[in-house]
Amino acid sequence: MAVGALGRIQTETPALPEALRRVGEAILADPAGAARSTIIALAERSGSSPATVTRFCRVFGFAGYAGLRVALATETGRAAQANWDANVGHEIGPTDPLDAAIGVMAAADSRLIQETAAQLDVATVARIADAIVAARRVLIFGVSISGGAAGMIGGRLRRIRVPCWSHADAHEAIADAALLTEGDVAIGISHQGRTREVLESLAEAGDRGALTVAVTSFARSPLAELADLVLTTASRETTFRLGGLAAVHSQLFVLDAVYVAVAQRTYEQTNEAFERTIRALESHRVERS
Repeated sequence: MAVGALGRIQTETPALPEALRRVGEAILADPAGAARSTIIALAERSGSSPATVTRFCRVFGFAGYAGLRVALATETGRAAQANWDANVGHEIGPTDPLDAAIGVMAAADSRLIQETAAQLDVATVARIADAIVAARRVLIFGVSISGGAAGMIGGRLRRIRVPCWSHADAHEAIADAALLTEGDVAIGISHQGRTREVLESLAEAGDRGALTVAVTSFARSPLAELADLVLTTASRETTFRLGGLAAVHSQLFVLDAVYVAVAQRTYEQTNEAFERTIRALESHRVERS
């Protein structure tokens, strides 16, 4: 993986074994410095060994430290040029001016989307879109906040004539998963990839022969291991927006990329569907003053 490394390291480092976690923390403390460091210098700074640093690189998809250094140098250079880091990581205090709090939020969300885009596997998005276009049924599900994301993308797909069902209710999701067959598509959404209800529904869909897709921030989570295809999302926690709340924008971005790819493949059908639905809804809108 040549891009999106910092986003993945930020998200996955807390769950790594202690020795690897120290390497990740040293990189995150000074990404630009890590990009300039030798493997021995990074090992010393993280209290580990060169072998541990190499193992860390392989966990994140690099053959060795040279590949990680190139990725870090690329990302830190791009971030400096865009001034992404101006407010990223700042805490919002109870007495901070509202405009300052909004600045922190905007910086964090901008960085989040950029990191998600950088790590998005375009070939995987294309495979999922092709499968959705060919599917008899598409099922999208999550619980809580991820269920809201499922409902939003489900509504968009239905609007362009994709036979799509979306659920935030675990029983409805697993019941519909049981009705899927070979050639259908099931997409499970979970920030940490450990939500039992989402795992059960995706497993049921896979048992019925459907193509299974995971949308998660953790590439080595149980949900990712269960799925045929995985789309990873960046997650950047800020004050008052923790866990799943921090990942919802990147979830919507990834799912929107799939939606756009489907719309491209069904261009004439999509335009015709838009025209018909706009006409149908026109009478429900108040006249412009």
